Amino acid sequence: MLWRGSVNRPPTPEAEDGRQDQHLSLQEIINIKLVESGEKERLKELLRERLIECGWRDEMKELCRSFVRKKGKNNVTVEDLINVITPKGRASVPDSVKAELLQHIRSFLGSAAL
Repeated sequence: MLWRGSVNRPPTPEAEDGRQDQHLSLQEIINIKLVESGEKERLKELLRERLIECGWRDEMKELCRSFVRKKGKNNVTVEDLINVITPKGRASVPDSVKAELLQHIRSFLGSAAL
């Protein structure tokens, strides 16, 4: 049985013969391990903290406010904001934050039995 869905999905169920599906990608296997261990939530919380500390969150809020002022609050949808802000937000995450998260992921993978 193949069970694909959101990357936030619960652990993949075992197939009827007791084996896990052999068609999962390495990325999917890693994601399942991160979710099962609770590490994914810890990493997300660390990311939130670091983005607030470095002022990234405030920058994104200001970009949203500026966009809404420019377009007029009655002419902006959430989808518009997402489409405009997401690329800018991803591009402006500080390298130090990315490096710290990558180090945590590497440490997790080094200690996890994959």
